[in-house]
Amino acid sequence: MTDSFRAWLQIHFCVFLWGFTAILGKAITLPALPLVWWRMVVVTAALFLVPGFWRGLARMTRRQMAIFSGIGVVVAMHWLTFYGAIKLSNASVAATCMALSPLLIAIVEPWIVGKNLDWHELIFGIAVVPGIILIVGGTPTGMRSGIAVGLLSAFFVAIFGSLNKRFVQQAGALAITGLEMGAGALFLALMSPLLPHSESAFVLPGSRDAVLLLILALGCTLLPYALSLVALRHLSAFATGLAVNMEPVYAIFLAIIFFGEQRELSLTFYLGVAIVFVVVFSHPVNAARRARLSAQ
Repeated sequence: MTDSFRAWLQIHFCVFLWGFTAILGKAITLPALPLVWWRMVVVTAALFLVPGFWRGLARMTRRQMAIFSGIGVVVAMHWLTFYGAIKLSNASVAATCMALSPLLIAIVEPWIVGKNLDWHELIFGIAVVPGIILIVGGTPTGMRSGIAVGLLSAFFVAIFGSLNKRFVQQAGALAITGLEMGAGALFLALMSPLLPHSESAFVLPGSRDAVLLLILALGCTLLPYALSLVALRHLSAFATGLAVNMEPVYAIFLAIIFFGEQRELSLTFYLGVAIVFVVVFSHPVNAARRARLSAQ
């Protein structure tokens, strides 16, 4: 098994776990800001108990710490807008908005990583757009504000995904995860009093929300986030972002099972999801074919 294929399997396992994040975000009654703050705090606290985190942190320079802290702020903004989109629409719509991230990554990654624009990646990114258009058309008008916030969240994915790709080789996955989560939590805590008409980040969750937050933080954040950083060493940010497009598919099926969201969305919405599905699985097939041709 090649490193790239193993990384591809790892990232799809991560995406399967991430598919539950939208479901848990819907089930947790906290507003988006305290939800994200607690998610990042719990992950950071868990990593504080892991010796590997401290060893990795000790090897970082101050510049590397500043870089990963900055990326953590972008991650916090992504999650804040993602869960905001869930609260404004539903889990299926918010998760599906992430399908735009490959197109944004195809444009942003060359600029951040310092490589030439890959026209194949750009074409695959553009191929997702008709699916997004159908998804928007198949969504009730009252959910359109959730779509707008969800698309902003996809932009943040493109930024932090490309930045992680550029700098992930410079430190261990646990140290990067802990630093990004801690910096994101600190940023949200400082930002909370400045937001007009917002809920405080320091809302204590009830017992049910606390259990769901632990599952979200440890099972759907700490494990897949650290593992995805390992996989990113052998994949481009675009390939990772395209694989993450399976997250809406998992989230939609789970939302149907747990919340019956199929009653809120039309056939047009699911046709758009089908287009996204086809594009996601066409990319690794095309990449393998291009690799065989280049080897001949």
